[in-house]
Amino acid sequence: MTTETIKNITIVGGGSSGWITAMYLQQLYNRSGGDVKIRLIESKDISTIGVGEATVHSIRFLFAAMGLDENELIRETNATLKTGIMFRNWMKPENGQTHEYFHPFEQQGPAGPLDNATTWISATQSNQSFASATSISSELIKHEHCPKAKNSPPYKGIVPYGYHLDATLMGQFLKRKACEAGVEHIETNVTHINTSDNRIESIMTESGEYTADIYIDCTGFKGLLIEQVKKNNWQSFEEELPCNKAVAIQRRYPEGTPPKPYTVATALTNGWVWEIDLASRQGTGYVYDGNRLTKQQAEQELLEHLGDEQEIIRTVHLDMKIGCRKEFWVGNCIAIGLSGGFIEPLESTGLHLVNVGARLLATHLSSKNPPQSVRDSYNKTINGIYEDLRQFIILHYCLTDREDTEFWKHAKQTAKFADGLQEKIELWRHKTCEFMDLAGGYGTIFTDENYRYILYGMDHTPCINLPSTEKELHNTLQRLQEQQKQAVKASMTHSEFLKQTAL
Repeated sequence: MTTETIKNITIVGGGSSGWITAMYLQQLYNRSGGDVKIRLIESKDISTIGVGEATVHSIRFLFAAMGLDENELIRETNATLKTGIMFRNWMKPENGQTHEYFHPFEQQGPAGPLDNATTWISATQSNQSFASATSISSELIKHEHCPKAKNSPPYKGIVPYGYHLDATLMGQFLKRKACEAGVEHIETNVTHINTSDNRIESIMTESGEYTADIYIDCTGFKGLLIEQVKKNNWQSFEEELPCNKAVAIQRRYPEGTPPKPYTVATALTNGWVWEIDLASRQGTGYVYDGNRLTKQQAEQELLEHLGDEQEIIRTVHLDMKIGCRKEFWVGNCIAIGLSGGFIEPLESTGLHLVNVGARLLATHLSSKNPPQSVRDSYNKTINGIYEDLRQFIILHYCLTDREDTEFWKHAKQTAKFADGLQEKIELWRHKTCEFMDLAGGYGTIFTDENYRYILYGMDHTPCINLPSTEKELHNTLQRLQEQQKQAVKASMTHSEFLKQTAL
């Protein structure tokens, strides 16, 4: 069987998704002397959303695969490090205290004869939260430390980490790097898409007509290309994840305030607020149900939550499409990033989905016109990944005991929308959540250990009674505490790391 070699790939749309895809494909096909023309067309009249400023930890591996220098990346994007997310107010207050729990990125092996979760659950004398008792990252942030030691190699640390970064600066940085690497950049407006039999024949622009073997749609929620080759191709998640709007505010730090190496997600009346600390400013925003709040009401509630002690730099309102394509790859068109789908930003999965979508091309896009079975494989995999992420995000909501608004009353009922989740939640009342409970899915980033941090942080702790002695359990927790102390000694403060990187 003979196949035609890919000669030309055209990406429409810039921003982080377009330039990440362009840079990755340039490295994939041309790093070793290949001759695949990678072209990116973007409009100078359409600005990127530019407020998605947090990532999961796996993005490090993509940046490394793209050949980017980590210190330069951090400097050029005003970035800080992210060890996880601090959730606040997702449950009713207890004894007058706002409920909070921490979800770190790390995954640890057992420190004793039982897994760490079972040890913590069984230790009746433990009065620490699950993350505080078992997580190194949880201890690091108490001391304002980050995952880096002074001799940590690029993209590696004591524990896994992601980034907080300026999305606009990120797009500019990647554009420069991609163009230096040989990507052709064309700045023009697309005027028409010529299609035939669910394939793109050419793209008409104000500066001429462009053809390619493969077209990649990175045009955001409007899906400029994919909408032309496949109608009725959208599946909505808004019934179970109704936060479809956001108001984002950028503001300056009070003088002398160091940036936090973690994201904060605080639940309000009809959604939640993110707080993301960059090197020189803070990004914050209210993700909310647009069917329950107006834009003005949401902005007012956000301002009341933030207080008025910090100078506001910019305010922007966003409409979001929550869901994904039924088919991401149709004919010779592939949708990556927001044009393919979006799950609300609670766990910062936006760039992760760009990462997955682009990197799957390394195994699927091996010829100019792959058979339909290859497209089917790509679509099945991406859909599975969205489904797994949808289930994980629903878990954050459905475990709440809040009933103060109709939004939170609805949130408690959302487990029914994820196939099998209600049964798993009931099972996890009687046993530890473990890998085999989630096996067979398409999990690419969140495993049973991540589920445990959410379950136990939301007070969904199982009743188990295993024949382990209290001394044995205590010794295991002591070993975990010793690991935490050693990590604090070995690591740098977040501020020290940022100063070192700036040199």
